[in-house]
Amino acid sequence: MTDEPIEPHPPPAKPVDGDAVVAAVDLVAGYVPGVNILNGCSVHAGKGELVGIIGPNGAGKSTLIKAMFGLVTVRSGKVLLGEEDISSLPAHTLVARGLGYVPQNNNVFPSLSIEENLQMGLYLRPKEYGGRYQTITSMFPVLHDRRAQKCGSLSGGERQVVAMGRALMTDPQVLFLDEPSAGLSPIMQDSVFESIKTINESGVTILMVEQNARRCLEVAHRGYVLDQGRDAYTGTGTELFNDPKVIELYLGTLARVGD
Repeated sequence: MTDEPIEPHPPPAKPVDGDAVVAAVDLVAGYVPGVNILNGCSVHAGKGELVGIIGPNGAGKSTLIKAMFGLVTVRSGKVLLGEEDISSLPAHTLVARGLGYVPQNNNVFPSLSIEENLQMGLYLRPKEYGGRYQTITSMFPVLHDRRAQKCGSLSGGERQVVAMGRALMTDPQVLFLDEPSAGLSPIMQDSVFESIKTINESGVTILMVEQNARRCLEVAHRGYVLDQGRDAYTGTGTELFNDPKVIELYLGTLARVGD
């Protein structure tokens, strides 16, 4: 695959808040008592949307999806799954409710094979494994073709595909991705973003934090720019990518990488 611009997603009709599959409403959260990373952040994703979250380092991007997935304590505000407040639920409960999460680092078991990693995604529901394995490997045939290979021998991009495949084993309706292109070459970044598009086109709603603004906005239906723990700008990927103020204040040269 060459390092060519990815064809942008056609933006769907923007959902009203009541149609959001998942939403953060005025979230305040942080890691250290008395120190907030999120300061009233609000985002939402409608059914079938791919929503990108970008912004400067330290803006709270990863903290946001970790808080939405129950990995960081929400101090005020709320996280909604449909109309249900899930703010106080732990991550393992959220998986059972239809949420999936792929962390930036340590997202595969390197000593296990690709197939064993996929099995770990459904270790509490082994009877469902066969059907889900067929679904995921039909989406990503390489996972079946190389199923016996140890994940420790894979490239960074290949590991990301395995990690996303394992998260998809539970058949989530929403998938959170934390910096999926971090540390990858441009060609491998393109491959991972194509995989993300494939997942989204299968019907999975995706909320993705990403440091590569250009690639993120090319594939996202909508995006949010975070700054100092708040949602500073929102719009379609094209709107944000071409907004001079957003580029100047928040993206800088990141928006033009590869131009």
